[in-house]
Amino acid sequence: MSKIPASLRRLVIQRADNRCEYCGLSQIGQEATFHIDHIIPIAANGETTADNLALACVSCSLHKAAQQLVKDPDTGEMVNIFNPRQQVWKEHFSWDGVRVIGLTKTGRATINALRMNRAVILAIRAEEELLGRHPPLL
Repeated sequence: MSKIPASLRRLVIQRADNRCEYCGLSQIGQEATFHIDHIIPIAANGETTADNLALACVSCSLHKAAQQLVKDPDTGEMVNIFNPRQQVWKEHFSWDGVRVIGLTKTGRATINALRMNRAVILAIRAEEELLGRHPPLL
């Protein structure tokens, strides 16, 4: 495991506006502290640099793990998982109420791999909506 300096951790959190860079969940009001995710995993020689780090909620982080290629459920094609440092969220995803919708192969595959629309996260987003924290401005 790579030690992330406090200054780099702060930069990642501020840059993400305290939100998961995969699903958009606000860290405000959540019990668990969000993870600093290595987009390209350390196991694949990913570096601990600002360009390779993203803020991820616990769910997205644990489901992503060391995955880099994920399967598009519509085509069966293996594609790169969404990279918040190199790709624009709105080009791959949109909102339908509290559900994340995949607009591209990458979007669909990432939603599927990270289980971004499972019942518990939909309930959390519904509560976030009531509190004015959903949908996020990604």
